[in-house]
Amino acid sequence: MLSLFIQISSIYHFEVEAAFATHKIRERFSTKISLQFLLLSFDLRFLANRRRPPPTQKVMGTTILSDLGTEIVIPICALVGIVFSLFQWYLVSQVKLSLEKPAAGDKNGFTEALIEEEEGINDHTVVQKCAEIQTAISEGATSFLFTEYQYVGIFMVIFAGLIFVFLGSVEGFSTSSQVCTYDATKMCKPALMTAVFSTVSFVLGAITSVISGFLGMKIATYANARTTLEARKGVGKAFIVAFRSGAVMGFLLAANGLLVLYITINLFKIYYGDDWEGLFESITGYGLGGSSMALFGRVGGGIYTKAADVGADLVGKVERNIPEDDPRNPAVIADNVGDNVGDIAGMGSDLFGSYAESSCAALVVASISSFGSTHDFTAMMYPLIVSSVGIIVCLITTLFATDFFEVKTVKQIEPALKNQLIISTVLMTIGIALVSWVALPSSFTIFNFGTQKVVKNWQLFLCVCVGLWAGLIIGFITEYYTSNAYSPVQDVADSCRTGAATNVIFGLALGYKSVIIPIFAIAVSIFVSFTFAAMYGVAVAALGMLSTIATGLAIDAYGPISDNAGAALVSLALFGAFVSRAEITTVDVLTPKVFIGLLVGAMLPYWFSAMTMKSVGKAALKMVEEVRRQFNEIPGLMEGTAKPDYATCVKISTDASIKEMIPPGALVMLTPLIVGIFFGVETLSGVLAGSLVSGVQAGVSEHAKTLGPKGSDAHKAAVIGDTVGDPLKDTSGPSLNILIKLMAVESLVFAPFFAAHGGLLFKLF
Repeated sequence: MLSLFIQISSIYHFEVEAAFATHKIRERFSTKISLQFLLLSFDLRFLANRRRPPPTQKVMGTTILSDLGTEIVIPICALVGIVFSLFQWYLVSQVKLSLEKPAAGDKNGFTEALIEEEEGINDHTVVQKCAEIQTAISEGATSFLFTEYQYVGIFMVIFAGLIFVFLGSVEGFSTSSQVCTYDATKMCKPALMTAVFSTVSFVLGAITSVISGFLGMKIATYANARTTLEARKGVGKAFIVAFRSGAVMGFLLAANGLLVLYITINLFKIYYGDDWEGLFESITGYGLGGSSMALFGRVGGGIYTKAADVGADLVGKVERNIPEDDPRNPAVIADNVGDNVGDIAGMGSDLFGSYAESSCAALVVASISSFGSTHDFTAMMYPLIVSSVGIIVCLITTLFATDFFEVKTVKQIEPALKNQLIISTVLMTIGIALVSWVALPSSFTIFNFGTQKVVKNWQLFLCVCVGLWAGLIIGFITEYYTSNAYSPVQDVADSCRTGAATNVIFGLALGYKSVIIPIFAIAVSIFVSFTFAAMYGVAVAALGMLSTIATGLAIDAYGPISDNAGAALVSLALFGAFVSRAEITTVDVLTPKVFIGLLVGAMLPYWFSAMTMKSVGKAALKMVEEVRRQFNEIPGLMEGTAKPDYATCVKISTDASIKEMIPPGALVMLTPLIVGIFFGVETLSGVLAGSLVSGVQAGVSEHAKTLGPKGSDAHKAAVIGDTVGDPLKDTSGPSLNILIKLMAVESLVFAPFFAAHGGLLFKLF
């Protein structure tokens, strides 16, 4: 399957890159595993019956944590995360753009500098050069994001209008109250107000997503020069600055997402009152807004960065035999800008979207459980309390890297990052146990296949933990296949001896093997969580995978791993909620309506990937031609006596990414609307399932030094393999993850309209 090819190529790309990287700490764990295929394992009919008034649901026991305590704990934890991130920013800002040499015996590994000094160079020249490059990168990234956000803002306004019109028309824009589904003796808020509040939550989610990405970009561009200057002093200094900079983004994203969602729920509750089902249905717009912005951020940023990266590598490394990121290369600034707008801003929006979707999925399912029917606020907020504890756990974990232990050599960096993952997972397990004890009744009921399933609080604890630990396992398996310390990367490096073709073949083969254990980890997670707590268990398992997102973002690469692995669980929960809200009695793949949806849905990741890969290819072609032109036509460029025209390369990437991000984004956003309106909810359920099935698979080492120096045939073969993997790893792969989740949450938001007015074509026959 194409998506499998995308994921495998991502693994392969890193293997090649790791084999030849020099003095760089690159992403180690970035497997793009959108594991949603297990969706069809479940008959989702149990949720379809929720429109029938269920039997009285009773919570067997009370929570230790009071409602007042919950109202204090969640915002306090969010504010602590924000304050901590600002404190980390302050510490980074204390690294002045000056180069006083450290005294002998100073701590933090000053004796091992990461950057070799050139003869005759002085500190003032270094500072000035760093400042110039930082300014160019920051201005380029800011300019691109503002341009991108203008286009995205227009989309946001139009789509918000569609949400209001479509959902408002379900009951003919009626302002009359309707019978509550959880209690036929009560009246709930009109459908028109669901349209209004869904629109508001969509806008809030979109704005928060944009802010998350933008703030991540700003801290990255602010800290890059400071990290470079600290690297001249030693490994420890550079590591701390880089890690603290990542922590700023991680804690801001996690804390802001939690705080905005919590405030939104409480404001909506003022109007909805006891109608919690309507309240949390409208909250789903928050996840839709977050993922919508993430899609354009990932696609646009991915096209930008890969167009520049491919152009810079092919001409610079292969044709001109100059180092990576050499300032003589005209595409180098565009490449660095792309790293910030794609790998930082795009990733930030993406991970916020995943956090928002996983939280909304859990809340929607909880609203039709005993928590919702008995209005147990503390138990209802269990997903948000888990996220709150995750912020505190990640804060403590961060201190182990920056204060409790010192990194003095390059070899200590990777173990230090691994320790971050292990420590955060262990501490989070303890935190989840505490939260499950104080925030849940000893037993409660979950609506399951039309009956009431009794669940113990320790069972829900295990559901969250299985997701948390599965994410850790997947992370380490991915690291094994992408680190140059292990045999897979070394084998790929060996294959470079015979050229690029064998390099690509060998890398893909090893990539295929890399998905086996992650698939089983996800399968076990879904089976265990569903067995213990039905669909709610699956939803909180997804939340468990993302509970340490602040630490994941601090080390950069682990965040996307947890995100992509958790996507399977998030999509499953969202799909279940969609089936419920659309009042589908069963998803039968033997019926023509569903089966044609499966075929179309399975094709969508192919179509989407082809569009994004072609976009990168077109933009890269223009970049290669421009870089070649400058090397050929600008006298003294190779000698370093002339300055390249960076602005033209930046413009090529900017224009291409803005233009090319629209068609793939339109494909994803319009598909659920078109299918739901013209073919109905059953066909749409098939499309969602099909896309999930199709999209699911989807430093220099001493060993590498023996294969040949830069400029050798083996090195050129590796660069070509790296170039092949680039658009798969950083453009198509990450975006497929968003495609799958976004279509699910969009279908959930529009489900009432599709159920009431969809299937126009089938109604003609």
